[in-house]
Amino acid sequence: MRWTLMILVFCFLGCRQQENRNNTSQAVAEEPDSAESVRFARGFQISKTSEGITLIRVLQPWPGADRPFEYALVPKEAFQKGLVDNKQYDAVIEVPVERVVVTSTTHIPALEALGVADRLVGFPGTDYISSENTRGRIESGEVANLGNNEMMNTEMTLSIRPDLVVGFGIAARNKAYETLIRSGIPVVYNGDWTEQTPLGKAEWIKFFAPFFQLEERADSLFDSIVASYTNARELAGRVQQIPVVMSGALYKDIWYAPGGDSWAAEFIRDANGSYLWDDTEDTGSLSLSLESVLSRAKEADIWISPSQFTSYGEMEGANPHYKEFRAFRDRKVYTYALCKGETGGLTFFELGPNRPDLILRDLIHIFHPEILPDHEPTFFKPLQ
Repeated sequence: MRWTLMILVFCFLGCRQQENRNNTSQAVAEEPDSAESVRFARGFQISKTSEGITLIRVLQPWPGADRPFEYALVPKEAFQKGLVDNKQYDAVIEVPVERVVVTSTTHIPALEALGVADRLVGFPGTDYISSENTRGRIESGEVANLGNNEMMNTEMTLSIRPDLVVGFGIAARNKAYETLIRSGIPVVYNGDWTEQTPLGKAEWIKFFAPFFQLEERADSLFDSIVASYTNARELAGRVQQIPVVMSGALYKDIWYAPGGDSWAAEFIRDANGSYLWDDTEDTGSLSLSLESVLSRAKEADIWISPSQFTSYGEMEGANPHYKEFRAFRDRKVYTYALCKGETGGLTFFELGPNRPDLILRDLIHIFHPEILPDHEPTFFKPLQ
């Protein structure tokens, strides 16, 4: 169920801890005196007070959230002085955090990149984690399996004594989180999955960094990703011959394809491909009929992300109409579903949002192989 949900979140979206209160909370003793740079992400803001307390405001933890969530991150010495009014924030966290529970596989690469993967002590549904490093810690018993995100085992979570739980929410109520909060464990929501741009998703590494007092490291890591992404986009932009690209596949009787303003569509544009539904304004997915897709995409040059299919035989067996597309007959179909971790998790869903430069380079290699002839694909590979 959790894996199906994660797939739907990416396909369809491109993905209250206390009573509602005034959305403009005050800082510890005064307004924040500096604002940290968040360049691409639209879902969170970071600022810092003159007392050295970091304030994180999550604007959209899930689509349709009716208010932002605000967190105060207090250094240990200031925390002991009791300078913060807990009632002003959704959570007050003593930093640096030593023991953390995260709840989405997209959180794992951020911890590893920051060098704090050893502080992960629990995760709901550890089989979905693909990272070799974290899988090793799971197998050695250093990371506890806490059930699943929708029904997290609160007793087990309390027993491992985390300093923080980073939550993944799709709605306003989560009974497990509420239980943890009543027990004194702070829960913060991470909304990386609601971002609609490649670099916006990746910038959420800056959300994690202040909990470990590693802001400078996060800035450096993100700057390198931006540089890599920008360089690749500029290379692709110089090419004159632009392939026509289709995407998606049938689920039951509906063909789901990325909307023109979605995360997935932006990758295609930045890789200098002509996406057939680029003229739509949907930020999530389009629900199309097979007939309408055939009329528009029958002669497309390249087909990417055909759902979870990994072979031409599998696709043909699922629906013989797939053979009517030229990209299928020409063997120009590329999938992320061949790249799996040891327990079957798809690395695209785990690492991809954190490393959009790798996704972009994969697509450029497919669309314009002459630009990156020696590129080894990370996620997108030819269908078998």
